[in-house]
Amino acid sequence: MKKFILILIAAICLCSCTEQIMTREWGGEMTIELPKGQELMMVTWKDDDLFYLTKPMAEDYVPMKKTFKENSAYGVLESTVYFIESR
Repeated sequence: MKKFILILIAAICLCSCTEQIMTREWGGEMTIELPKGQELMMVTWKDDDLFYLTKPMAEDYVPMKKTFKENSAYGVLESTVYFIESR
């Protein structure tokens, strides 16, 4: 019975987490599609929140997929966030 309760509590905690929190805390990948015409400039984590800076694309800019990757000390539970730019 105790094992069932622990599994139930763990499942409730995991279900209440957002994709950002899951990626940040437990590693894994997530993808963010930026608004059309926006170019990614910078990205950072602050606690469990992901902040990213964009600017309007120049006329000759070619949209691309950019990767924000965590490099943890022990190489476990690393996070990767993909940013997709488009016109």
